[in-house]
Amino acid sequence: MHPIVIVGAGLAAWTTVRELRKLEATTPITLVTADSGDFYAKPTLSNAFAQKRAPAELVTTPAHKMAESLQVTLMAHTRVTGIDPASHKLSSSQGDLMYRDLVLATGAQPVRVPLQGDAAERVLSVNSLDDFASFHGQLTASGGGDAGVKHVVIMGAGLIGCEFANDLIGAGYQVSVVDPSSRPLAALLPEGASQRLASSLGALGVQWHFEATVASVHVAGPRLEVGLSDGSSLTADLVLSAIGLKADTTLAQAAGIRCERGIQVDANLMTSAEGIYALGDAAQYQSAGNRTLPYVMPIMQAAKTLAAVLAGQPTDLALGLMPVAVKTPALPLTVLPPAPGVSGQWQADEEDVWRFLDEAGQQRGFVLAGHQTRQRMAQTKATLA
Repeated sequence: MHPIVIVGAGLAAWTTVRELRKLEATTPITLVTADSGDFYAKPTLSNAFAQKRAPAELVTTPAHKMAESLQVTLMAHTRVTGIDPASHKLSSSQGDLMYRDLVLATGAQPVRVPLQGDAAERVLSVNSLDDFASFHGQLTASGGGDAGVKHVVIMGAGLIGCEFANDLIGAGYQVSVVDPSSRPLAALLPEGASQRLASSLGALGVQWHFEATVASVHVAGPRLEVGLSDGSSLTADLVLSAIGLKADTTLAQAAGIRCERGIQVDANLMTSAEGIYALGDAAQYQSAGNRTLPYVMPIMQAAKTLAAVLAGQPTDLALGLMPVAVKTPALPLTVLPPAPGVSGQWQADEEDVWRFLDEAGQQRGFVLAGHQTRQRMAQTKATLA
């Protein structure tokens, strides 16, 4: 019997294995990953500094223990080089592998923009534990925090950029955030909530540079000169790019599988190729209005659904309302944005509570800030009503 082969070792991959083993214990499973396969929670990458957690401390279960307890054949440090859907064959740096079913949990890759300057290649992104280890190592190599504050420039005032800004400023680093919009989390929050976040992080020392982008990064002695599109410049020690993620569709596209913003999957998580499935940051869900959903709760639900499908229990993916918690202790936020294409407007009813009402006056989303995040369940119910 050929195994179920899973490409990737993030939350989507390991959760699929866990859920599948709850349903049956005999089908062979092979997990192929380019990294070590160690299990960790990716959201912890953007709040580890203030907690003084080193990269190794973020690993909750080593890969070999995961593989042993879940009866998985682990192919770590192995790169997949191609997929042949017709023959159910996967090619890798360790040779060819036949599969019964194939699961693509390839995640997403950081969006990179071209920059000028002789230090442009030194701009970092943090999208994995290995990335975080590199970032952590550079920040702490010659002292940081109270031992000698360093200045980090963050490209992007989106969710990840704001979370890193809060984390680093809380750990004693100087932080400047550069973004082409006029406020943080502009695509996710109403203006009032966005301004509250900007003020809360600003009060801790975060320096905002809105309506500008990083245009160049040059070596300036032991430091970096960061040139902005508005003609100004900043002197920094590190530049972190957090301008967004893009679904990793490289393998799927090369195999002729339909992709758009992500790997397109139907209600059973199957791609356009028979026997090949996708989920997680790499997937574009038909069941969610053809959206990508790079959040923990949708990934967990998709993994549970896919496990049932792989166990011979066809199940349609059902995604309920899943609010997102933004990890900014300066101003905790819980956000349930309206679905794409829903017309309406934000309304501020009470302090730190914003509701999105459609044209018929029906609540279709909300934002809660500070102590109002305790209303999460009540506001979710109100949105469902």
